[in-house]
Amino acid sequence: MTLDAQESRSEDSPGSQSAALNPGRVLPAFARPFGFAMWLLATGIVGALASFLLLYERVRLWNDPEHVTACDVNPWVSCGEVMQTWQASTFGFPNIFLGVVGFPLLIGVAVTLLAIGGRVPSWYYMGLQVGVLFAFGFSTWLWYSAVFSIGVLCPYCMIVWAAVIPMFVVTTARNIMHGVIPGSEGLKRMTREWWWVAVVVIYLLVIGSILLNFSEAVTSAF
Repeated sequence: MTLDAQESRSEDSPGSQSAALNPGRVLPAFARPFGFAMWLLATGIVGALASFLLLYERVRLWNDPEHVTACDVNPWVSCGEVMQTWQASTFGFPNIFLGVVGFPLLIGVAVTLLAIGGRVPSWYYMGLQVGVLFAFGFSTWLWYSAVFSIGVLCPYCMIVWAAVIPMFVVTTARNIMHGVIPGSEGLKRMTREWWWVAVVVIYLLVIGSILLNFSEAVTSAF
């Protein structure tokens, strides 16, 4: 059985993709079992690496308050400065632990999907959707805090943002096309053709906000 055929049998709800589309002809690569799992794996690895680098620097700061982190570049770019703010421990513990736990779990999900060809029920993908929605919402709040409140950027944190954005968009697009998230045929068609635009627009909004609010730092760099 091919991966595409396996995917057509994986969604067991009445509104599943298998009842609405022919995956082999219509679905883009990222919405098929192998392609989707690889997207999760790639973004999960990037996010995990950045999170563990942040954890390493956080531990160094705990042991030595005078420690200068590897990403302390100037007054506007400093992981160490951001780690000292209350936003860095939103839930009463360092946000780093969310990434250290969450991204390896995402990698585990990706490996599982690769191993079984995506043959899991719709509720599994809905649970994944809830997880990436939280990650995207929390990352958006941290971006807003860093750019408009703290006024200092954390490079490793920005790598996490860069991983979460496509992770969220691709997962959401995949779930819309497969009927996990209810939507009209028009919405599914638009998602299938324009999902990448959402990724580009979000990246441009983040980059634009940084350029506008850190213009002095950008100018001094040149």
